[in-house]
Amino acid sequence: MLGHSEIHANIPASDLQRARDFYTRCLGLTPTSEDGSSLTFPTPGGSWFQVYETSSAGTGKHTVAQWDVEDIAAEVRDLRARGVTFEEYDLPGVEWHDGVASVPGGKVAWFLDSEGNVMCLDQRS
Repeated sequence: MLGHSEIHANIPASDLQRARDFYTRCLGLTPTSEDGSSLTFPTPGGSWFQVYETSSAGTGKHTVAQWDVEDIAAEVRDLRARGVTFEEYDLPGVEWHDGVASVPGGKVAWFLDSEGNVMCLDQRS
């Protein structure tokens, strides 16, 4: 049953080397495996995500992956220093401060990866 299975994110990349550079240099992550068509990145909590090569990368305009963080302002500052640009969306009733949206239940910040995929940082209240 799926209720007893782990789930992992698969993130599309049209240029795997460009994506590798973004995830390692900008996000500070290290892949644990590479097979020529995909990269696998672990997380401290035991989950992982895979970046795989495909021509359909960046075509979805929705959040593809989300990191739960303890201090979103600090993460945004660190990622900006590494060259990451944060997005601000016109969302009714949402207040923005320096790229971080205050929403019911916490704060969120969105950015695009090197392939145009929407990524999210989330700090829950």
